[in-house]
Amino acid sequence: MNKIKFLLPVLFILLSSLSVAQQTDSLESKRVKFDPSKNPESDLKNAVVMAEGTNKRIILDVGGEWCIWCHRLDKFFEENADIKNFMEENFVVVKVNYSPENKNEKFLSNYPKIPGYPHLFVLDKDGKFLHSQDTGKLESGKGYSKDSVINFLHTWAMEKVDSTKN
Repeated sequence: MNKIKFLLPVLFILLSSLSVAQQTDSLESKRVKFDPSKNPESDLKNAVVMAEGTNKRIILDVGGEWCIWCHRLDKFFEENADIKNFMEENFVVVKVNYSPENKNEKFLSNYPKIPGYPHLFVLDKDGKFLHSQDTGKLESGKGYSKDSVINFLHTWAMEKVDSTKN
């Protein structure tokens, strides 16, 4: 009986840990990863077609799998459905890898110098550069500030024309 009393809390802790690990794996499996083999020129061309067809702007999300803050930014969007939905409704997001395997230097030379990662570039629906965003200015503690990210997204979202007004 004493062994059972001892084993129950241990079993509970193990099962709880497994549940947290599965949730983390689930979040990680949903995340679009930075892929060194992807071609950002081609991805941007596809994004322009999509953005023009949906009247959205484009966000280039530059970073790498090595970057803890890149993972934190992705996690932030997954955990804040309202912000994630707003971003999906207003932007086409293109992940651009920057890593030792592929720095995408030729592609990134078309944009301002990046001070740190992740970094966001906002482009118009036709792919024209509009804004360079240092994500360090969106941080709060070991994560991101909801107010700062919302403000950034609202500032750069396209104004939607309300067809009911005339």
